[in-house]
Amino acid sequence: MSTPPPDGIAAALGDAARWHIVELLAERPRSVGELAELTGLRQPQATKHLQTLARAGLVTVFPLGQRRVYALEAEPLRAFAGRLADLAKATEAHEGERDVVARYRAAIEEDIVAADRDQWADGREFAFERLLAVPRDDVWRHWTDPELLASWWVPPSMTVTACVLEPRPGGRAVLAYRDADGEYHAEGWVRLATEPGRLAFDLAVTGEASFTGHYDLELVSVPGGTRLRLGLRITATTVGAVSAIAGIETGWDQVLDHLTDVLLEGKGGRP
Repeated sequence: MSTPPPDGIAAALGDAARWHIVELLAERPRSVGELAELTGLRQPQATKHLQTLARAGLVTVFPLGQRRVYALEAEPLRAFAGRLADLAKATEAHEGERDVVARYRAAIEEDIVAADRDQWADGREFAFERLLAVPRDDVWRHWTDPELLASWWVPPSMTVTACVLEPRPGGRAVLAYRDADGEYHAEGWVRLATEPGRLAFDLAVTGEASFTGHYDLELVSVPGGTRLRLGLRITATTVGAVSAIAGIETGWDQVLDHLTDVLLEGKGGRP
């Protein structure tokens, strides 16, 4: 007999009365009347619960003359326990992502206190650094080629809808993405571009949660690859930008981790 699907078992066990019945049947097979007496249910109610458990493959009924005795099946429970153990292991393996959300929430709560007026976070600075095991030219192309830029510029859970960094003074800077909760759009200009080592640009986020980010990217060739340094200073912050600003550090850490993965997977974008 095939193992019942875990969602069917979970639904069958998700009722307090049925759970009690399963606990009683784990001790030994019992009749409907005995189960009704032990659980305080009326016999028709106990029968309905047992029919639900039977449909989920958790119990087997044995007609014994006028009596119907039910026995619990261990294999579906073992399979379900194994699935729960797999879910626990997967959760533990991704505890870092849960920690990211917790840190983000803590940052929002802290910034809510500070955001009592517009320009409340003006001048705040951030610094990020990565050592990338690919040549500097490859990293530069991933910042300036629109297709390559779109492959990493947002966390993996989001989708880029527009991105441009034209590597020349006065060139356009555009970033737009969306996720299940909304859309984000920012536009600006490139202030400085020195291929393949320096790129400075501004991005102004539009909408109620608006602010302007001033970015300074430096790429330095080092033994074994490239050292990336990214500085960010924000201005023109609005009160509505609390969650966006609180998420800058976490967000850019995720984005640069994404860039690292893309570069390593693609070996610098080369065939």
